[in-house]
Amino acid sequence: MRLPVSTWPDIEGWLKKSKTIVIPIGSFEQHGPNGFIGTDALCPEIIANHAESLAPDDILVGPTFNVGCAQHHLGFTGTITMRPSTMIAVMTDWTESLMRHGFERIYWLNGHGGNIATIEAAFSEIHARRSFDPRGETNRPGLSLKRRDWWDFKEVMGICNELYPVGHGSHATPSEVSVTYWGYPERERSKTAMSPKIAPSGTIGDAVQYRRDFPDGRIGSDPSQSSVEDGGKIVAVAAKCVLEEVARFSA
Repeated sequence: MRLPVSTWPDIEGWLKKSKTIVIPIGSFEQHGPNGFIGTDALCPEIIANHAESLAPDDILVGPTFNVGCAQHHLGFTGTITMRPSTMIAVMTDWTESLMRHGFERIYWLNGHGGNIATIEAAFSEIHARRSFDPRGETNRPGLSLKRRDWWDFKEVMGICNELYPVGHGSHATPSEVSVTYWGYPERERSKTAMSPKIAPSGTIGDAVQYRRDFPDGRIGSDPSQSSVEDGGKIVAVAAKCVLEEVARFSA
């Protein structure tokens, strides 16, 4: 089931059998010469929606939280970001909205490494607000929050390493670009030339430093290897892993 195309009675029915919802969360930032600006939000959304298509009665997918922490990409046109404090506040509002209706387990499927620290800080803020609530434990349901980076499943890492033994890198990777190409095959542009073929690697600071050190936006990667076919393979494995982990989380 997908929340954006459900009715409120549908969701009331879901809550009678499950208190779990999956929220894709990502970022809106440049991904090199041939990667979509929405890549980090599209990847978890595509994977979660594919998981739902395989088992619509077993998973509820919420709306995508598609703008995250990407200040270091602001040197590239089209990037949109939030401050960490803003993102924490918004995640708190989303969570408390869902809790009000009876959700107790919220699984955040993350697509952006730059979100990790802020997501974990948001979890701490949400739990702290509950701990300070003078009502204590008497009138409230439990709450479990989980972050899973979609690429971090052992099986997903395995297929990515198999497909891209050289030039996978850490940003604008061929794996994430392939996932988006599978989701939007009519927009594939893997033939875009890369110079150098494999981008330099290094550390990330602010937007000025990033644009200076990584002028086309890539870090250590060669996303010209990306393809719709590869994306399909990665999505199939990732969706299976998500379904299995969400079932364990719900239990």
